[in-house]
Amino acid sequence: MALNLDTLGLSATVTAQGISAPDYQTILTTITGYFQQIYGTDAYLAPDSKDGQMVALVALAIHDSNNTAIQVYTSFSPSSALGDALTRNVKINGITRKSATKSTVDLTLTGTAGTTITNGSVKDQNGVIWNLPPSVTIDAGGSVTVTATCANSGAVAAVAGSISLINTPTRGWTAVSNASAATVGTAAETNAQLRVRQSQSVAIPALTPFESVDGAIANVTGVTRHKLYENDSGSADSDGISGHSIAAIVDGGDVTEIAQTIRGKKGQGVGTYGSTTVNVPDTYGNPHDISFSRSVNVPVYVFIALKVFSGYTTQIGEQIKKAVADYINSLTIGDDVLLSRIYSPANLGVVSGGNSRYYDINSLAIGKSVATTSASNISIAFNESASCNVENIAITVTS
Repeated sequence: MALNLDTLGLSATVTAQGISAPDYQTILTTITGYFQQIYGTDAYLAPDSKDGQMVALVALAIHDSNNTAIQVYTSFSPSSALGDALTRNVKINGITRKSATKSTVDLTLTGTAGTTITNGSVKDQNGVIWNLPPSVTIDAGGSVTVTATCANSGAVAAVAGSISLINTPTRGWTAVSNASAATVGTAAETNAQLRVRQSQSVAIPALTPFESVDGAIANVTGVTRHKLYENDSGSADSDGISGHSIAAIVDGGDVTEIAQTIRGKKGQGVGTYGSTTVNVPDTYGNPHDISFSRSVNVPVYVFIALKVFSGYTTQIGEQIKKAVADYINSLTIGDDVLLSRIYSPANLGVVSGGNSRYYDINSLAIGKSVATTSASNISIAFNESASCNVENIAITVTS
């Protein structure tokens, strides 16, 4: 009996529900059946036979081809594309994947009004060099705020007040300082992070200016996280935001570029509120003061008391610390630290039977300092962001 090759049904198929393909075992069974139809049911096709291995190779080739077709199909959607395919997809939205960044810090340069600093740089207390923009001019008030970039790659930290040394002396430039800590460098943007930013980017041309401003800030080079607030009333709200104003809290990115982005996207007559003010010109050269804020870091301290069972090790304790710290550091700007939510990362793999079987949490306390830890939530202001180092987490054990 002749084979009807049009009805094998082993290829990937696209329907209204999407793309699908038979699994490897189904393919192998079908091809084995056709082989026996040709050569007889007594054909020996065990894995140790030559014919059996040949049938398996053909089945695997079809299976690999189907998987390639599925990958090509899914690569056309930002929600399922990976790697280079996702990078190509988001270009439709006018954005690109963010590469790894160096640490940045906002600096206040003071000196004689009109002084131009060309290719300037400064040093922090550790001798690390921070490069200024190619050309900076001190304004009429005798100071200017700029964003400097660390000369070294990686997550280089600089606490507030640690940058005070001029590395390239310039006539008319007298001092430098940083009122806030540096935003540490980040690794290249992951697929998950790029998908979030792609979904935000579609709001850039939105009819609502608020979403447009939020999407535009998200795509400023170097921005690691941001939060936008709006007060459409005629008076200051409970957070102190002025009436008919927006307040952007932005970590990372160049202060001038952020200010220009806000000015270009905010609605007419809408004011801006924040602790950092940058003067930027409009299309016609008219100056505008644009304000926004850097988030205020709030260190969180955690105390965990465990009752341990046989099998508990100090390594498990370190895993608990890392899981809790990672959760707190994942919170967005303005998110309160809720005590009940800390229990989930502290219970390692409780659902899947992980290392949590070796201990029980007797008590858990959190606070903004070691002395103030308690079994209560931590309130985070709208312009603050919680952070936690593993060194801030203490664990005590009893058997």
